[in-house]
Amino acid sequence: MNHALTRAAIAAALTFAASGAQAADKIKVGFMLPYSGTFAALGTAIENGFKLYVAEQGGKLGGREIEYFKVDDESNPAKAAENANRLIKRDQVDVLIGTVHSGVAMALAKAAKDSDTTLIVTNAGANAITGPLCGPGIFRTSFTNWQPAYAMGPVAFNKGHKTAVTITWKYAAGDEAIGGFKEGFEKAGGKVVKELSLPFPNVEFQSLLTEIAATKPDMVFTFFAGGGAVKFVQDYHAAGLDKTIPLYGSGFLTDGTLQAQGASAQGLLTTLHYADGLNTPRDNAFRADYAKNYNMPPDVYAVQGYDAAQLMQSGLTAVKGDFSKKADFRTAMRGATVDSPRGPFTLSPAGNPVQDIYLRRVDGLENKVVDVAVKKLADPARGCKL
Repeated sequence: MNHALTRAAIAAALTFAASGAQAADKIKVGFMLPYSGTFAALGTAIENGFKLYVAEQGGKLGGREIEYFKVDDESNPAKAAENANRLIKRDQVDVLIGTVHSGVAMALAKAAKDSDTTLIVTNAGANAITGPLCGPGIFRTSFTNWQPAYAMGPVAFNKGHKTAVTITWKYAAGDEAIGGFKEGFEKAGGKVVKELSLPFPNVEFQSLLTEIAATKPDMVFTFFAGGGAVKFVQDYHAAGLDKTIPLYGSGFLTDGTLQAQGASAQGLLTTLHYADGLNTPRDNAFRADYAKNYNMPPDVYAVQGYDAAQLMQSGLTAVKGDFSKKADFRTAMRGATVDSPRGPFTLSPAGNPVQDIYLRRVDGLENKVVDVAVKKLADPARGCKL
């Protein structure tokens, strides 16, 4: 017997077995999302959307089965680095999915960059994630805080509003949304005469509403989400301000909140990258499938989670499921056109969606599309160096 040939045959067989085992390994996806607190429903919707797309593909992406890991980030920036490392170091996930709170997402993006782990941001709009923190492994399927807020600027000015007061929580998302609106509004010819804020997640709005009434601007622009958005819209309506000073917002003001806001939200105009009543075959199919699986209509958070799975599918399909080809996987994702329920979008070089921003009006329990506020709006990605 030729022992050299035998050894070679055994080695080849072992190599083949190892590569076969590698191909059979599941792709590890880590959800770092809020499952408690003011943003809990948002985290659940993101996870539901992601898993819905995977289910539609027969439980696989790029031919590979998916294994899930979950961490409740509690929307707490102080715990963000520790929570991220539980997924990166302990669970050794291949791809990170998260999160909602911008402060948490900043720490998550840093941890992902430091460990060269691919991250798909499914909500948090912190401009820096696809600005100074951008990197080859950092992607987003949502928005920057700048995008929907900027789009409301020219819309509001064209409605005849010359002066505005802004109000938000004093945190990254609020600051950046207000900055975006101010840039769009003042570029169009308007003037922001006062910027009001309160600490996150404080919802004691009364003194600020009194200040708005005394200032008498043509309009108010706001950024709130979740439970804070419910309370602000109710308080604004209860104070009677909506009768004389129209309220406008970044779309999170009325997304996933309309049931709780009730009559106080009716007629509100917001700008966002998703709307009810788009009535496209793609969106109708998505909405029907989501409602069937989760017994509730989808919202923008569900869309962002769904599209994160679509984006992963683009990358994994390009490398035929071979996740070891990390650079090729990422390049394919960055070059993808995502067939989103919101309408197709591409990614900017910084990894952020280039997308239509819709003007929506609250009608019953829907944010119905009125128009496209700005087509194919790209974030300026200030500070991104790739």
